[in-house]
Amino acid sequence: MGKHEEYEQKTRELIAPVLKEANVELYDIDFEKEGSDWYLRVYIDKEGGVDINDCETVSRAFNPILDKEDYIEETYIFEVSSPGLGRQLKKDIHFEKSLGMSVDVKTFKPIDKCKEFTGILKGYDQNTVTVTVDDKDMIFTRKDIAIIRLSLDI
Repeated sequence: MGKHEEYEQKTRELIAPVLKEANVELYDIDFEKEGSDWYLRVYIDKEGGVDINDCETVSRAFNPILDKEDYIEETYIFEVSSPGLGRQLKKDIHFEKSLGMSVDVKTFKPIDKCKEFTGILKGYDQNTVTVTVDDKDMIFTRKDIAIIRLSLDI
């Protein structure tokens, strides 16, 4: 496990009681660099969605813990937010909760001269994701998927 994965794991452990107290669940954690800045992002969710007050509650409760534990070497910006309507599916629990929903799939390499697909998430396992596209089941290998997220119907 790399240093940044360790930061994410430690954050996951430390924030669990804060999330429970706030009646929200952890969707994901990212520690990533954008430009010259590092960001520690915690994405939270709950039935019916989270609002700015939920994010503020978690942020205010977790900031003192981050200061006390001081386990991240890099200077970083801490953010708490919702995963959003077009949330990215990364973990099995994300796929499980999204079964039967419309998803957008982008692949690294073209499949039948196309790299973008929209359909209904039908299934998944450790290595594949099945999406019904135009009444046809397409099985994507997870390692060939650049990104998969919930479709935004605008």
